[in-house]
Amino acid sequence: MAVFDLRQFSGPESLAQTAASDWQREIAGLRSSKDAVSCALSGGRIAREFFTALANLIKAERVTLEGVHFFWSDERCVAADNPESNFRLANEFLFRQVAVLPEQIHRLRGEMAPRAAAALGERELRQFTNCPPPKVPHIDLVLLGMGEDGHVASLFPGEPEEHMATVYRAVTAVKPPPQRITMDYGALAAARDVWVLASGAGKHEALQASLASGGRTPLGRVLNSRRSTRIYSDIP
Repeated sequence: MAVFDLRQFSGPESLAQTAASDWQREIAGLRSSKDAVSCALSGGRIAREFFTALANLIKAERVTLEGVHFFWSDERCVAADNPESNFRLANEFLFRQVAVLPEQIHRLRGEMAPRAAAALGERELRQFTNCPPPKVPHIDLVLLGMGEDGHVASLFPGEPEEHMATVYRAVTAVKPPPQRITMDYGALAAARDVWVLASGAGKHEALQASLASGGRTPLGRVLNSRRSTRIYSDIP
């Protein structure tokens, strides 16, 4: 049975501000006990709100992100400066705002052939976490959004179970842009913490189906694979 911590908000602004404040405290706690921290980012509409809130908080409190290394839960197969790029979103609204060093940013290379980019992303994550195959890397914190069909990262409904063990893989999405790279269920299951920012209209049924016992949406599969997952939601 899925165990989750559901936190409800009145709208995307309060959701993003609270998630940003929680993120800063969580990362500060991790940095007090280890030299390097890994965080995987996602895209989507709420990500811009979150990145903006986080950047404003970091500047206001004059904290540093030294030692925090950024990976991605998924990426669209486009150039890094393309408006569809998840990296571009984080770069514009977070990294440039708080001067994150290039060596702390481990983007998925959407401009490459998808399988090659997935393999490169996996090698880089394994190297950072010192985790050779066949073990699955343990990321400290993964941030996810949720789509109207319950998809998370670029994991869409109807996929077979055998993909659970991989780290990154190329996928053909059911929505544009179709070619993508995604973190797989196995890596999400192994992460120390997963936070889902579920925001936006038209997602009530998908969220309820995901939270139901034995839910088989992509988010439901993630919840069922973990001991606990935190969900920030403004979905009524």
